[in-house]
Amino acid sequence: MCSLPHSVHPLIHPFIQNIKNNQKQYQSLYSISESVCNISKLLYQSYTNSLMICVLQEICDNPQFIVGGASRTDICQGDLGDCWMLAAIASLTLNDKLLYRIVPQEQSFSEGYAGIFHFQFWHYGDWVDVVVDDRIPTFNNQLVFTKSAERNEFWSALLEKAYAKLHGSYEALKGGNTAEAMEDFTGGVTEFYEMTEAPKELYKIMKKALQRGSLMGCSIDSLVPARFETRTTTGLVKGHAYSVTAVEECKQSQQKESKVRLVRLRNPWGQVEWNGPWSDKMSFEDFKKNYTKIEICNLTPDALEDDKLHKWTVSVNEGRWVRGCSAGGCRNYPDTFWTNPQYRLRLLEEDDDSEDNEVACTFVVALMQKNRRRERKLGANLFTIGFSIYEMHGNKQHMQKEFFMSGTSKARSRAYINLREVTQRFRLSRGEYVIIPSTYEPHQEGEFILRFSRVYFTTPMSDQPAPASTGEESEEDQQFLSFFQQIAGDQMEISANELKDVLNKVVSKQKDIHTEGFSRESCRSMIALMDMDGKGRINLQEFRQLWNKLKQWQGIFKQYDFDHTGTISSYEMRNTINDAGFRLNNQLYDIITMRYANENMNVDFDSFVSCLVRLEGMFKLIKLNVLIS
Repeated sequence: MCSLPHSVHPLIHPFIQNIKNNQKQYQSLYSISESVCNISKLLYQSYTNSLMICVLQEICDNPQFIVGGASRTDICQGDLGDCWMLAAIASLTLNDKLLYRIVPQEQSFSEGYAGIFHFQFWHYGDWVDVVVDDRIPTFNNQLVFTKSAERNEFWSALLEKAYAKLHGSYEALKGGNTAEAMEDFTGGVTEFYEMTEAPKELYKIMKKALQRGSLMGCSIDSLVPARFETRTTTGLVKGHAYSVTAVEECKQSQQKESKVRLVRLRNPWGQVEWNGPWSDKMSFEDFKKNYTKIEICNLTPDALEDDKLHKWTVSVNEGRWVRGCSAGGCRNYPDTFWTNPQYRLRLLEEDDDSEDNEVACTFVVALMQKNRRRERKLGANLFTIGFSIYEMHGNKQHMQKEFFMSGTSKARSRAYINLREVTQRFRLSRGEYVIIPSTYEPHQEGEFILRFSRVYFTTPMSDQPAPASTGEESEEDQQFLSFFQQIAGDQMEISANELKDVLNKVVSKQKDIHTEGFSRESCRSMIALMDMDGKGRINLQEFRQLWNKLKQWQGIFKQYDFDHTGTISSYEMRNTINDAGFRLNNQLYDIITMRYANENMNVDFDSFVSCLVRLEGMFKLIKLNVLIS
């Protein structure tokens, strides 16, 4: 796998293009033996001896990547128990923008063909590009696993192979829930509804979810493992994943004005359908009676660019439970529970669309354990996981044992369960909280990500430029303009030393910001960031842009200055950097803390700005290199 920025379009990575060029030069095709992943690793258990690995051109004369557009009929399950993944793919075909992000459509078996294909997946907070060749497991010259209704169409089979490679093997895909695949295809956050506990407005929830592009799956639980994927008298299959592809209302007959609510479902097998009323659809009432649970994957902004009315904002925190240090188990183990990783949650903005009079903040917490499917062949199983939420007041330190012994949680996950992810929606009052993710048993070591999501309702954005502000400039803006004009002179440009004078004069008048003044080195970094013509000086327009950044960063800084000392705790650097729009790995967060925190583990405003200026410059350079390459 090679990491890709999720915003790169088209999705032809230089690494892939280099392979194509090399294969063209030597007049050969990319093969599995040259790739990172060997087919014997993809088939790590019972399949290896009975299957043949065939190049797709050997299966048919005219192989095609996509025939007549990708649709749900292109996904027919084979001998692998991965219906949960195929149900997610079927839902994906309802939205071309989502589908062609995962399955880049410029690929083919004809022009410039080099035997290589690539697909993108969301993988624990990052988008990764997975490369595969054109060799697929077969038996008697027939595809063994996923296939299309069109014999010469192979995008779904190749997508399945790439997903198997992501998780280590085909066999690692046996068994799962649709939510897992939906999230890997979108980066979204999934909510679960048990039919026995579903809200009255479930049909409305489903309809709105499909309208905003959410993916949806459902299933019928089987309490007896031996009866998994057994057919019922109604034609439905227990222990099997379905995708919900539409909900609609229609008249029961021409004579009756009343309407019936219908749900359209897709079985990844491509056959064995509901044989009750309405044929390939079923009434919503029958749907609730026959299915056990439904999963709705809400898309994040980077997954669905045109979702302007219903925007999810998601923050991602990486963590790990370390035996003997931070693997404390659940609340049943009070002596170690407090040692689990802790994450601060500040709820400041109340819902503006609530249908009742309760003043509260709605949010979703999702705890996901990492890499357990990939490590299954090593004997790893999913941990039983969950989380608790406690209210706190101003304490910035890791909460100690006494806090949890004397207090009760404000909210928690419904249960500890052995799923990859535990997700739940909450409504709490404004305030400060701490989230404690944990395994049920202590001393279990593993990695996880904790996602926190809020929904914001915004007005549609216009493509036209915003009109110039007609309001008066703030006193602060007038001050910096005056200082700039005094120092810049007739040229209306300033150097690093002059920028230092301007900023220090303005910041010195702000009593709630503690700083010994911006250093010359910090100001040189700011000049380098904003100087578009390479003169080593910035003009008034560039200075305005810099000033707007500084005001934005100042707002973030003040938000995390909990004790109003003019500094922030180094423990908050991860959150402030995330709020500024940067996502880094744990190692970089550690390095930044060591570099910019003082001996009291605090960061002043000058150091904070210096950090963000360097990060912005680094990301700017990375984007430039991507464009050049």
